[in-house]
Amino acid sequence: MSKCRQCKIEIKDETHVCPLCHCVIEPEGDGKDTYPDVRIKTRRLMLAGRIYLFLTLAVSVFLIALNYEMYHGIWWSAIVVASLFYLYLILRFAVLDDAGYRLKLMVLTICGVAMVILIDFVIGYRGWSVNYVIPSGILLIDLSIVILMLINHRNWQSYLLFQIGMIVLAGVTLILWGVGIITKPMLSLITFAISVFLFLGTLIIGDRRARIELQRRFHVR
Repeated sequence: MSKCRQCKIEIKDETHVCPLCHCVIEPEGDGKDTYPDVRIKTRRLMLAGRIYLFLTLAVSVFLIALNYEMYHGIWWSAIVVASLFYLYLILRFAVLDDAGYRLKLMVLTICGVAMVILIDFVIGYRGWSVNYVIPSGILLIDLSIVILMLINHRNWQSYLLFQIGMIVLAGVTLILWGVGIITKPMLSLITFAISVFLFLGTLIIGDRRARIELQRRFHVR
């Protein structure tokens, strides 16, 4: 598209002369210095996500009805449906959402652990999911935090809040042990100890920067 600077009109065809004043026209731009429309790819992914969600809902209804008609003691459809929705969560939350990668890591790990607990209940609850999978998920996030702190060493103090969150989650496993849900507490105790020592180590080694970060996060002077 070109524009005549004399007549102030836009010309859509390929002519190089204004049809009104017959002046030579100049193109608006050759496109070399323009930014690409990155929203096109995002819109396509969003559309693919909505299509996937619709197909997941349709398939879920079909599988649940089929499982109901052919029930043999196991609700296998719950595992399949949970897996389909977890894949949608990865597409929608991890790929398309603008949330930070640290929050994405924590949310996806927690949802993955919840799906494994569901599998344990569906196939006949044995307790292995709460005894081993929950503490292992917390340890996985702790390890990820250490790796991210080493990679992003200039902003390592920003991970202190997530370390506190891991201590809280590890403390929940001890509460589950206290109420009798977790029957083999060894891994939970190890997880809680590692989470606490990771935070204390960061606080002690980080010294002033760590204290400033905590004061900023919790608005303490």
